[in-house]
Amino acid sequence: MTITEDLQKLLDILPQDLQQKLENHPKRDNLVEVVLDLGRRPEARFPHAAEYLSETPVTQAQIDDCIQRVGNFGGDNRAGIEQTLHRISAIRNRSGKIIGLTCRVGRAVFGTIGMIRDLVETGKSILMLGRPGVGKTTALREIARVLADDLNKRVVIIDTSNEIAGDGDVAHPAIGRARRMQVSKPELQHQVMIEAVENHMPEVIVIDEIGTELEALAARTIAERGVQLVGTAHGNQIENLIKNPTLSDLVGGIQAVTLGDDEARRRGSQKTVLERKAPPTFEIAVEMLERQRWVVHECVADTVDTLLRGRQANPQTRTVDENGKVGIVRQLAVVNGGNGHLANVEESFLAAKPNGWRSSGQMVALPPLSLDRERPTGRSEFDRLLDESFNYSESIDFTSRKQAGPNGEDLPLHIYPYGVSRHQLEQVINVLSLPVILTKDLDSADAILALRSHVKNHAKLRQMAKARHVPIHVIKSSTIPQITRSLRRLLNIDDPELGDDRELQLLLHNGSDDEMDALEEARLAVEQIVIPKGQPVELLPRSSQVRKMQHELVEHYRLKSDSFGEEPNRRLRIYPA
Repeated sequence: MTITEDLQKLLDILPQDLQQKLENHPKRDNLVEVVLDLGRRPEARFPHAAEYLSETPVTQAQIDDCIQRVGNFGGDNRAGIEQTLHRISAIRNRSGKIIGLTCRVGRAVFGTIGMIRDLVETGKSILMLGRPGVGKTTALREIARVLADDLNKRVVIIDTSNEIAGDGDVAHPAIGRARRMQVSKPELQHQVMIEAVENHMPEVIVIDEIGTELEALAARTIAERGVQLVGTAHGNQIENLIKNPTLSDLVGGIQAVTLGDDEARRRGSQKTVLERKAPPTFEIAVEMLERQRWVVHECVADTVDTLLRGRQANPQTRTVDENGKVGIVRQLAVVNGGNGHLANVEESFLAAKPNGWRSSGQMVALPPLSLDRERPTGRSEFDRLLDESFNYSESIDFTSRKQAGPNGEDLPLHIYPYGVSRHQLEQVINVLSLPVILTKDLDSADAILALRSHVKNHAKLRQMAKARHVPIHVIKSSTIPQITRSLRRLLNIDDPELGDDRELQLLLHNGSDDEMDALEEARLAVEQIVIPKGQPVELLPRSSQVRKMQHELVEHYRLKSDSFGEEPNRRLRIYPA
């Protein structure tokens, strides 16, 4: 990795005493910016610290002297030093006089996009997100150079603040063969974007800081003309863009949709839901969490759809070590109450597992795993359990045993849920490591899992299933125990031993302290009194939602329970077998 910074040219505009101190500073190579505010001590900022350069406050004469050594300040209150990437930003008082300067070091870092070079070469539009100072503009500059020099594409940079290609009429060599169009006023950026496409026949447009609705609209227009877009936007994550009405069009836009009764039942959702309005302007999004750790959403459309349905996306996390080696890990979202634990799974393994299971049509049960009954502290036992299941899966001998679905289908089994909570289905599948894939396409389904009441009132579904020879498996209610037993029946898996740890973990999944206390109370009552002593137990009064969870837990132990009493003192009574 090569770094070009021309730091001396930035130091030359500073007052003489500050120049000397910074030239001999041990952290000089890591300097981020120098701040000069009238009446305050001058400050030097480094990546993880800041320090004062002098005990003498900055005077107006010193600020005026610095201003004379730099170029003119534009409408965005930014100026630069010709043939460098440094940026000088001004703070003005109410009358327009400059009373503060932020002198930011601009560095051209060659090799900084090794983490996403494969994505750049696909030709898809890429959106970079991240907090200020994380390196978005530096990455954008390097992407422009790689596209122009290494991939021989016609690249045009829309350089509103001369931050990408430097100040002056001659562009900085860090952008390679890419061309640069300057913007006279920041509010005209969207016009220059369209002008670039119409006049200069680019294959790639590079744009920094898309921040207005007109710029988002211009970006969509460019993308729909078949030009690759590489840009940055204000926002730390995709969720920020979804919630931003000005920029939401970059990820497809959001609209409220009213579903029909049948579709709402099938989804198990309300009738009015939020959905993506159009294809995203950018097909790939990169969240720059840190300089060496980026989160990559390979398909923005799928990520937005997943988030709008209230589920956790599973993007890649890419890191680079000191030797320049790139590591790719995928975050597999696992429902674990409100804690949102994520299991990190190597990307190569995730890519290989579906092919192996589908091609072989075989499944081997996981070995029995122990689970500490104590409430988890720190890294949860749930995470350990999931990690062990993935590690075990890698060593399965798929040739030693043959097993197929209930009608001879290859595994994983494709299930079409109807009226059953998809959230709970995914939870059961993930925690028990079941070879099941949920599908929205009835034609590709091996079986239908539906609520009894919905099937009873839906003759069309029965007719469609009969025509396609797809069996319908019904459950009385969408609860975790019933879903678990139904999936076990579908996969021809024997019922587990009483108190199976993984199934118990499914029930102890909700996040609030009140719910966890209630479930722990029910578990201790069953295991310490009802089962060993054969005595009924009454629990403390709880809300209807918490009582429902307690009923589910008791059902897991194959015991019966009733609710009795009047609100707010209604409570559970557990009976021995």
